[in-house]
Amino acid sequence: MTRRKLGIAVVGIGGAVGTTMAAGVELLRRNEIDTTGLPLAGIDPLANYTDITFAGWDLFDKDLASAAADHEVLSIKQFATVRQALGERRPWPAIADPRFLSNIEGTNVISLAGVRSAVEQVRADIREFRAECDSVCVVNLASTEVLTDATADTFASLDAFERAIDADSTEISPAMLYAYAAIAEGVPYANFTPSVAADIPALIEFADAQKVPIAGKDGKTGQTFIKTVLAPALRSRSLHIDGWYSTNILGNRDGLALSNDGSLASKVKTKSSVLDDMLGYEVPDHLVDIRYYRPRGDNKEAWDNIDVSGFLGQRMQIKVNFLCRDSILAAPLAIEIARCLDLAKERNEYGICEQLSVFFKLPMTRSAKPEHAFHMQEKMLLDWLNEGQNE
Repeated sequence: MTRRKLGIAVVGIGGAVGTTMAAGVELLRRNEIDTTGLPLAGIDPLANYTDITFAGWDLFDKDLASAAADHEVLSIKQFATVRQALGERRPWPAIADPRFLSNIEGTNVISLAGVRSAVEQVRADIREFRAECDSVCVVNLASTEVLTDATADTFASLDAFERAIDADSTEISPAMLYAYAAIAEGVPYANFTPSVAADIPALIEFADAQKVPIAGKDGKTGQTFIKTVLAPALRSRSLHIDGWYSTNILGNRDGLALSNDGSLASKVKTKSSVLDDMLGYEVPDHLVDIRYYRPRGDNKEAWDNIDVSGFLGQRMQIKVNFLCRDSILAAPLAIEIARCLDLAKERNEYGICEQLSVFFKLPMTRSAKPEHAFHMQEKMLLDWLNEGQNE
């Protein structure tokens, strides 16, 4: 396959995950690290990691080296290696709306009157970046927005959404505007956040009309990844899950955003929805709790207590304590998602890319009920990747 330069435009490029993505690719380019943690390494149809370049938007104007230093994800040696390269990249001004994100305030914002003007600026940024690359994907890694009613009339059709943009509607969130801008430019879009974005009917319609691949939402990195592996295994042994208590503590920028009740509701919704679907019955005592705990920084802790019943009605417990590195888990998946969307575009596929479900907590699908079991999602992805090679 002909090598091509893939540009990944990141919403929230200055965050912990965005800077880790950029640093990781730079370290790969310099042969300072191997591909451990990148699940699709070695698959030929996908763009080469070392041919990836980054740009994007952020509410904070620090260059990526300064931002990475703040997040403290990289080792000292790794940071020294990539410091100059990351220091040459600075985020574009971002769309800001405190109604959707109140806990994160920055000064690097698009200063234009009206929603349509903001969209046009984002589109101009994408076009400028695309001129430097063979292809571009947009990945939303921004902090979680407050929960939005995706069924509102404003989002029911592309025509209604367009009119709402021109009327400066207060219902439209920044996440939706980035998705709209990407689709308008014919660029694949992925929503790695729990925020409502391309999953509204208007933008699904737009993606089909523009023949643009889209995927989301909410990257499945730690606790939910473990849940989608364990739950199907317990079901296969006919062990009944009586209760599942999940708690998270994290102290990075995403954790700070989630200390807002509205943003927290968005996250809890995506994390809570998977269990009943996989098991085929309701777990009434399925509890999910997420707390911002500043001292942890990017070192997230996910703790699960699972109560199960087995033969003779005997009760047992399983306890899992996953001491995660949030960005170390998330950054590789965001890179792989972009590579897959780029391949979908190359194959002239468009609309909802259900084959990428393995990467998301609440995957977008064309059917009413998504597949959540990890082993089934993985098979779906690998079958799709192999399709092109067998033709």
